[in-house]
Amino acid sequence: MWNGDYIFLLRNMIVKDFKIRYRNMSLGVFWSLLNPLVMMGVLTFVFTRIFPNNQHKDFAVFVLCGLVPYNFLSVAWNSGTTSIMNNAGLIKRVPVPREVVPIAAVLSNCVHLGIQILLLLVATIAFGNGINIHWLWLPLVWALEIVFVCGITLVTSAFDVYIRDMRYVVESSITVMFWLVPIFYGFEIIPQQYRDVYQFNPVAALVLCLRNILLEARSPNAETLLKLMLVSVGTFIIGWGIFGKMKQRFFDYL
Repeated sequence: MWNGDYIFLLRNMIVKDFKIRYRNMSLGVFWSLLNPLVMMGVLTFVFTRIFPNNQHKDFAVFVLCGLVPYNFLSVAWNSGTTSIMNNAGLIKRVPVPREVVPIAAVLSNCVHLGIQILLLLVATIAFGNGINIHWLWLPLVWALEIVFVCGITLVTSAFDVYIRDMRYVVESSITVMFWLVPIFYGFEIIPQQYRDVYQFNPVAALVLCLRNILLEARSPNAETLLKLMLVSVGTFIIGWGIFGKMKQRFFDYL
């Protein structure tokens, strides 16, 4: 049971992770804006000038709807996976729920996520897509991605204690995810036999929901939203259970 002291620890770990990430960096949090802007520019140039056959209006915003969720997954999953080993000293000294460590690592990246979401919303308005009532869905769909990333990070951070190669497995998985998330292509080009399964990828489902809301000014597809919710919450529950079983022997490997 988490009490006020544990919440205080979680908050301080989030702040510490944020400060360490940008320590001695001259541009600081500006990197949260620069990275997606550079990738958006490159992908927009390639798919509107080199391969100018896409049919998507406002392609820059279309790409940004995919980049922002993918960037959060990439950075948060990577940092969360190694969080137990990176905080081995703290874990040995302080009797706190071990779950707080990977969750803090994920939540510390929500600061960058918030900055990039703001960039996405500004770009949406700048390209002529105004604010609409369906923006009220945005907090829910973003929260579901955070829940999913927390769940999968609980699993990989626990395995990383026993299998030090886990971090490289995660890095490879993130590279594969770049192609399995519809960042620079639309859902309509996916063969029909793969579409139902495809939407069980929570990041892909989130991208589809974002494009419904921001570019099409309509509610997310109910089936897609349901799959996003089921997989995200299910991943968190499974991750919590796996971490709870594996943390019993952490001291033997740290």
